[in-house]
Amino acid sequence: MASIKKINERKFKITISNGYRADGRKISKAKTITVPDTVPRKQIEQYVNHAAVELERVFKIGYAEYGEMSFGEYSRHWLSRQLKYSQGTRESYRRILEKVYPYIGDIAIAKLRPLALENMLAELRKMQHHGRPIKESTVQKYLTVVSAVLSDAKRNEIIQKNPARIIDLPQCKQNKQFVPTDEEAQLLLTEFCNLPLTYETYYVLAMFTGCRRGELCALKWSDVTIYDNYDWATINISRSRSSVPGNGVVEGSTKSGRSRTVAVDSDIAGLIACLYTEKEREANERGEELSEYIFTNEHGKPIHPDTFSKTLRKIYDSIGLPHEFHLHTLRHYYVTTLLHSGVDKQTVADLVGHCDTSFLERTYCHPRLDKKRSAAEAFAAVQFGESIRSRP
Repeated sequence: MASIKKINERKFKITISNGYRADGRKISKAKTITVPDTVPRKQIEQYVNHAAVELERVFKIGYAEYGEMSFGEYSRHWLSRQLKYSQGTRESYRRILEKVYPYIGDIAIAKLRPLALENMLAELRKMQHHGRPIKESTVQKYLTVVSAVLSDAKRNEIIQKNPARIIDLPQCKQNKQFVPTDEEAQLLLTEFCNLPLTYETYYVLAMFTGCRRGELCALKWSDVTIYDNYDWATINISRSRSSVPGNGVVEGSTKSGRSRTVAVDSDIAGLIACLYTEKEREANERGEELSEYIFTNEHGKPIHPDTFSKTLRKIYDSIGLPHEFHLHTLRHYYVTTLLHSGVDKQTVADLVGHCDTSFLERTYCHPRLDKKRSAAEAFAAVQFGESIRSRP
């Protein structure tokens, strides 16, 4: 309850209590108000009581208490609450926030203004990575994380507006998504067949399910269900294993914090079954129980995620594929192929673990070069027939 002390006829001190701190001190907030002369004497009590209720409402939802927090302190509290994200994602956010603390970390979150953020961006643009200025997209990624913290503060009514949303940003250069052609994908599948069964299964699943690297590394035999005499199978993706600087390989939720199920055909179901038989035989030879994880080494231990990336890099180089290809490229191929085959965007988003279709629309919903060439040839065939091709 609010405590109201009358100072004079039109001046009152309102004190609000909201529990106790860990050291036993009472948490309280006081405000002295002056009732305007326009308020009749008979309505002064009503005016003061209304002000007390409003002050109590604002204070107890955290505005007064947390608004004095620095951005650095509040963002650390925010980060500790983001349990829906994987540990790798949270660690990435932490590293980004550490970059911005020197510029805005000590500013009270309720006093953070767009000008301070613009100054922060100007300083970040001066940073270098391997001797080169960092990209504008990286700078804006820092601001995106800052904005997420401020949006949380706004949602909790600690601030009224998110100053990061007001800033006018320059256009970023769009990163080109490198996607293998169907011929390059066939070449890769041929190379995968020459690998040990563990690696073959891993890369084939990456191409045929669009799973992220860490999601495949975290797969367990219990996540796979095979139906109708190996006619098809489903795979439940609910975890991810990733390498976190300073913590080694850790296991947590998927990047989005959500589980999903993908289906694979009989060929992939059979491949998984063959790998199970091989792993069971190896475990028997070691005199051990079969590991719960699918992708293990000869000792039955989960393979480090970086090992799959490095091995695939060697395969790309050996068959002359672009240096821009990486393990995530197999995911790009899966998504692009589904979209160009007519699968609706919502289904594709569900299969690859996106919350909605907006990322797909920004990133993948663009025709591949071979599709553009086919479109050009189709138009020319309608307009000119074969006559244009007969010219000397």
